[in-house]
Amino acid sequence: MKILLVEDEDRLASFIRKGMSAEGYEVEVGYDGRTGLSLFRRDIYDIIILDVNLPQINGFELCRLIRSENETVAILMLTALDSMADKSDGFNAGADDYLTKPFEFQELLLRVRALMRRHGGSKQTQVLRLADLELNLDTKTVTRAGKRIDLTTREYSLMEYLMLNKGKIISRVDISERVWNLNFDSNTNVIDVYISYLRKKIDKDFSPKLLHTIVGMGYVLREE
Repeated sequence: MKILLVEDEDRLASFIRKGMSAEGYEVEVGYDGRTGLSLFRRDIYDIIILDVNLPQINGFELCRLIRSENETVAILMLTALDSMADKSDGFNAGADDYLTKPFEFQELLLRVRALMRRHGGSKQTQVLRLADLELNLDTKTVTRAGKRIDLTTREYSLMEYLMLNKGKIISRVDISERVWNLNFDSNTNVIDVYISYLRKKIDKDFSPKLLHTIVGMGYVLREE
């Protein structure tokens, strides 16, 4: 199970991450609201734990943004704001649960487990869409205009990363680190080759074209 924790207090974030990791959860941390939103859009999480008083984007607004893009992910607000009005704001923003600071780690763990059970039992198929292009994260399949597109493992990984970041310009360095898990080698053209493979499969026989090269910057998957 994967958790996204958005918390700007380093010591508390480290404490929660260490405790949850010891329980077998994979935890990724964002230390401000903007980073938290970027991480949410880049990966798939089973539960999101949000502080409220975050830099750049506060927790209530971040919760609303996340909920507007994903109706099913479990969200737990974790904050020192303990008034009924604050709790009401949290639930109205789309939170599933609300835990006030200070708290016992065991209570946080119990609430996380309860949310996992509640949301895991009714987990919906997760499909990323752009125009008539669809990527099913559960079955690892890609279709365009209803036609299945066969991809190799590496092509699928690249396609998934681009779809998770649709509308954003992704640099070759980002792709190298996220898809190949390597430090970028400016002397290799492997990324350009795989972009070409993808373009032939998802764009050649379809309209509109979705995979674009931004000269000097990278690539973007978007509908012009």
